[in-house]
Amino acid sequence: MKYRIRNGLLLLFDGKGFLVKKEDLFIDGAKIASIGADNIKNPAEYTLVDANNQLIMPGLINSHTHVYMNFMKNSADDLPLHQWLQARIFPIEAKMEKADFYWATLLGCVEMIKTGTTCFLDMHICEEECSRAARDAGMRAFIGKCITGTDLYSDGLCDFEKALREKAEYESELLRFVLSPHSVYACSDKLLFQIAQESEKRNMLKHIHLSESDREVSDCFAKHSKTPVGLLRDIGFLNNKTIAAHCTKVTEADIVLLAENGVSVATNPSSNAKLGNGTAPVSAMLQSGVRVCLGTDSAASNNTLNLFREMGIFSVLHKAVNKTATQFTATEVLKCAILHPAEAFGMCNQIGVIKEGAYADLIFIDLATASLFPNNDIIAGLCYSANGSEVKSVMINGSFIMRDRMLTALDTERIYYEIHRIVDKYI
Repeated sequence: MKYRIRNGLLLLFDGKGFLVKKEDLFIDGAKIASIGADNIKNPAEYTLVDANNQLIMPGLINSHTHVYMNFMKNSADDLPLHQWLQARIFPIEAKMEKADFYWATLLGCVEMIKTGTTCFLDMHICEEECSRAARDAGMRAFIGKCITGTDLYSDGLCDFEKALREKAEYESELLRFVLSPHSVYACSDKLLFQIAQESEKRNMLKHIHLSESDREVSDCFAKHSKTPVGLLRDIGFLNNKTIAAHCTKVTEADIVLLAENGVSVATNPSSNAKLGNGTAPVSAMLQSGVRVCLGTDSAASNNTLNLFREMGIFSVLHKAVNKTATQFTATEVLKCAILHPAEAFGMCNQIGVIKEGAYADLIFIDLATASLFPNNDIIAGLCYSANGSEVKSVMINGSFIMRDRMLTALDTERIYYEIHRIVDKYI
């Protein structure tokens, strides 16, 4: 399909900062064909889309989540991390039937689409169902089956084989797959070393929880006499294919190691704060050259997958922590939500930007909504005023998956029915 989007404002990045420009945008198939009509030979071939009073911007990218946990939101609150996991989350997951993961992931996709997320990095525990849901929702995703154990080729083999089988069956232009060892406390040194080798052999990203809690760090130090970051460095796990979630408990030396090895950090401010794990030292990370990306974590701990909400919390939380109003500007936060994840995923200039040749992963923001009006500073408004309800339409890979707030590919009534059934069983 070919679209000519007219009368809207485009959010562009000029290499230094964001700017808003009124210009026609041409979409041809999955990609952006042109900004402006100068390079278009026959504009009449393009279907007109009127975007009057709307901002067209790159879709947000959720850099760490467990989408299938969406139905658990508001059911396991006000608990510290390990009690939250052991007493509430793990018992529910142990009872879940395979089909439940499909519907639960679709529910998460509904929330992400409606609040402007077009791409996410997911760690799940059920082969096939989460990938099938992402595919059916029409979303772009990087997906990894959680791997635990002591030896990748014996007790970890089941998870590893499932991860590779899922990759072989579902990989596409929209869905790509990563290796997802859970953490240093759920995986042995040997298994983590093996995953690092497989990552290089197969050219796959690695996605891991890292230095999330005081207990994780103290247990690792008691066992290895080094921090989790130091352990992974010595194993050979850290490189530019590594995306480390959380990193709330890293030392100055850890930050240096993360920067030197090109690791991307997915920070999850709401989840980390809510579980009592504090805040990641992202200011020091950014100053050291660590690529910081924004994620929500699961809706069981956040309790939402809404990245617009997360952007606002991210900014004001770290202004408070650093006791300065000048850090974490709206521009810096937007970079963490769209540009940095694209780089971390190896898709720089392909997603997270509006430019010729990039994938048409776009969201249309209604500038007439009360939360954004008047439009004094649109970029500031995206960070400090928007709440996700302003998203009017969503395009992924050149196709509208939400148009005028109506989902085009998903049956929300059926999804909600199935979620009621699941909640009755487990919550």
